[in-house]
Amino acid sequence: MSAPLQQILSLTLIPVAATILGGVAASFRTPGERLRSFVQHFAAGVVFAAVAGELLPEITRGHQPFGVVIGFTLGVVAMLVIRQFAERLERPSEVGGRARSGNVSLVTVVGIDVLIDGLLIGVGFAAGARVGTLLVVALTLELLFLGVSVASSLGESGMPRGRTVLTVTGLSLLVILGALLGGSLLQGLTGFPLEVVLSFGAAALLFLVTEELLTEAHEVKETPLITAAFFAGFVALYLLELAS
Repeated sequence: MSAPLQQILSLTLIPVAATILGGVAASFRTPGERLRSFVQHFAAGVVFAAVAGELLPEITRGHQPFGVVIGFTLGVVAMLVIRQFAERLERPSEVGGRARSGNVSLVTVVGIDVLIDGLLIGVGFAAGARVGTLLVVALTLELLFLGVSVASSLGESGMPRGRTVLTVTGLSLLVILGALLGGSLLQGLTGFPLEVVLSFGAAALLFLVTEELLTEAHEVKETPLITAAFFAGFVALYLLELAS
């Protein structure tokens, strides 16, 4: 059963707060590369556990192989198109070397990313309050790091601290927009359409783990502790699933 929009709104405030918190913290002190890699690994494990423990069982229960193929295909294609668009936006700033152009590109790309995260939360709530809530927990960590990353980049470009925090705050609100948009459009969805939507969400989240979180995390030389963070995140969310 889909969750009411009021419940979606209240729970979505958690990742919004985490994004702002990450931005405020990073505007005062940028975390080291190893700490950021640790958080990315942990967040990747949490998101992966949400897909494996909640979305995939829901998809399996539907017994709609054709819907799974369509949903996964659309999810992968959509994420590849978004990444291609993001790379095109970032290219002019790299060539021109202008901080202002780079900031606009960064904010645009992150805005799209945050909006997609919100839509994925809406997808989770389409499958039920439990799935949606666990996706909120999983994406809260990813958005916390995103807030840190954006604030660090804007600070390095010379943007004043107050403006940096306001920018991160504005971006975080897109989570609410995406979640409410997804939650309202997908209310009461069942059968084949729900199977397509859940498969789309699973593909998008797996793309987030493998092509974004872990790709960036592996830019730092790994230590056993950093590697273990992925499995700690997976087990943490899985234990939360068992307890709920």
